[in-house]
Amino acid sequence: MTFIESILLGIIQGATEFLPVSSSGHLMVARSFMGLGDIPILFDILMHFPTLIAILLVFRRRVAGIILSILHAASGKKRENDGENLRLLAAIVVATLFTGLIGLAVDRIERTLTIPVKGVGALFIVTAVILIISRFFAGKKTYGDLGFREGLITGVAQGIGVLPGISRSGITISASLGAGISREKAGEFSFLISIPAILAALALKVKDVELLPVDPLVLAAGLIACFLVGLLSLLLLMRLIRKGRLYLFSLYLVPLGVIVLLWG
Repeated sequence: MTFIESILLGIIQGATEFLPVSSSGHLMVARSFMGLGDIPILFDILMHFPTLIAILLVFRRRVAGIILSILHAASGKKRENDGENLRLLAAIVVATLFTGLIGLAVDRIERTLTIPVKGVGALFIVTAVILIISRFFAGKKTYGDLGFREGLITGVAQGIGVLPGISRSGITISASLGAGISREKAGEFSFLISIPAILAALALKVKDVELLPVDPLVLAAGLIACFLVGLLSLLLLMRLIRKGRLYLFSLYLVPLGVIVLLWG
């Protein structure tokens, strides 16, 4: 892998990990058109760390609040907003459980069937349809209103998001909105439930790591590009969610899907 290829893959990962256009689908298509073949698993694993750091940075106050609420509950000294944070945590746990169950099933099916590049093109269009439908959802639920139902819906959606071409952020945000969660909270909730999902995915991939020689500078270039682009993409997406403009990404996904279907 060259310096330029590492930066390019980092940019693609950083942008598409957050924007509702499917990072796995874009990387699969990019690798196909760039003729890269299989990317070393170590590179694939490390590329998730910059996006995870970006999530923790942007939502640091909420993450810190949840941790403090857990400590307060353990010590028997609850604060005013601890109830909301603990309900949010419970919903995250439920979502994570169903993400794991659905994600493992989808992953096994994907390994058996092996989705071709043209199949990714079709799933890009499916994601576009989901984003268009999400425009008509505008719930009012806040974190204090979350329960098993919201965790179940978003967890199942996130599990389906394992498929290349189906955007994890797009389908989980849309599912959150469909479950009645307000636009202001839906985006944040979607990325909060992604934290344990990313950590679990990394843990499962570590066993497959092959310590191949990788130029540290080439690797660092890709990681830095991924973090910077990812951070900007996440901040942009949160603004678009609040304005109810997720559907705008369908204007990109539909033509992209058609192109991949025709020439993939």
